[in-house]
Amino acid sequence: MDKKLKSQTAIVTGGSSGIGAGVAKALATAGANVVINYPVDGARAMAEAVEKEIIEAGGVAVTYKADVSKEAEVQQMFADTVTQFGAVDILVNNAGLQKDAPFIEMTLDQWNFVLSVNLTGQFLCAREAIRAFLRQGVNGKSKSAGKIICMSSVHEVIPWAGHANYAASKGGVNLMMKTIAQEYAPQKNSDQQHCTRGHSNTH
Repeated sequence: MDKKLKSQTAIVTGGSSGIGAGVAKALATAGANVVINYPVDGARAMAEAVEKEIIEAGGVAVTYKADVSKEAEVQQMFADTVTQFGAVDILVNNAGLQKDAPFIEMTLDQWNFVLSVNLTGQFLCAREAIRAFLRQGVNGKSKSAGKIICMSSVHEVIPWAGHANYAASKGGVNLMMKTIAQEYAPQKNSDQQHCTRGHSNTH
């Protein structure tokens, strides 16, 4: 495979399993250095398995524990990635989860937990990524200063009874992504892309 992403560094949130793990492996195959984010110690072994597979295939990967809903942890993850690799070129906003309940039985904790990871987590990571892109500028590795891919769901536009918190979070991702693309496209130094198919439920 042509190493189109050679020398670029990608952070994949929720990269220890599912869609995130698949994306991490594909980016590494294309030549990117991949930071495999995972949220808790219980996911460490899965993240390390993805890392091992990438390294054994000749790629570059590291694991990084950070809860994307926590501002300080997100900021530290980006800072440490820049320290290790020199830049952040790609963000895959993949981390997500579900805490389902009938609407009248849904607790505030269930609502807040899903929104904090699925929407606030994407906001925090995208904000740090764009800050990094603006500092770096277009550096010759790509036509843009950076790329953001936000994993969403068909339920950003299709209602889903019994999953009000999840659907609300994905609807928020939709307009957040379009809004930051509108805000930064005129500067012509960052590309934003938006994925709307399938589910991404790995925190």
